[in-house]
Amino acid sequence: MVVEKSVSISLGIVIRKVPGVTRWVDHVWKAVAVLPGAGPAHWKELRRDGDAIEFHAATVQLELFRTDTEAYLHGLSTKIPAIYVVMRESEGADPLDVVLATASPYDAQDFADTGEELVEKVPMPEGLVAWIRDYVEQYHEDEVFIKRRRDKSRVDREENGIGDARIRQTSDVYRAPSAKETVH
Repeated sequence: MVVEKSVSISLGIVIRKVPGVTRWVDHVWKAVAVLPGAGPAHWKELRRDGDAIEFHAATVQLELFRTDTEAYLHGLSTKIPAIYVVMRESEGADPLDVVLATASPYDAQDFADTGEELVEKVPMPEGLVAWIRDYVEQYHEDEVFIKRRRDKSRVDREENGIGDARIRQTSDVYRAPSAKETVH
C-alpha cells in the first residue's frame, strides 16, 4: 500500500481592487475569496461594482501534508476557518504575484514575519472545510508529551578554567579589581 505524503486541489484566488482612502494610495488590493477546483486563470475580471473590481488573479495548488495536520486542526478550530493567501508585488506587468495558498496558520505566520509578502486571510468555503477536516481525521496523530529528565550528574561543581585562559588575571576573578592593580 502506497501512502501519499500530500494531496492537493486547485484553488482560484479572487482579488479585489478598490480605490484608496488617502491621497497617498491610489488603490488597494485584497484577497477576498477562493474558488475550489477552479481552472487556470490570469487576472481575469469577474465583477465590476462601481470603482471596485474583482479579478480571478491566479489558480494555485492548495497542498495538504500529513506532517502538518496539527496546524490544519488549529486553523479549523478557529471561529471562522480560513485559507491564507500569500502575495508579493510583481516585477512584471501584473500588479501582484500569488505565491501560495495554505490552510496552515503556522506557514502563514512564517511568511508574515518576513515582511516581504502580503498575507491575506480569506474565509474558507464549507466544502473546503469538510475536505480538510476529512484529511485531518484520516492522518492526524496526537503526539504524546514526554517530559525530559535532567541528568543526575552536577556540572556546576567543577571550575577548571574560569573565564578565558588566554587572558592573564592577577587575582580572583570574582573579586572586583582594585585601583592599584594593573592587568595587561
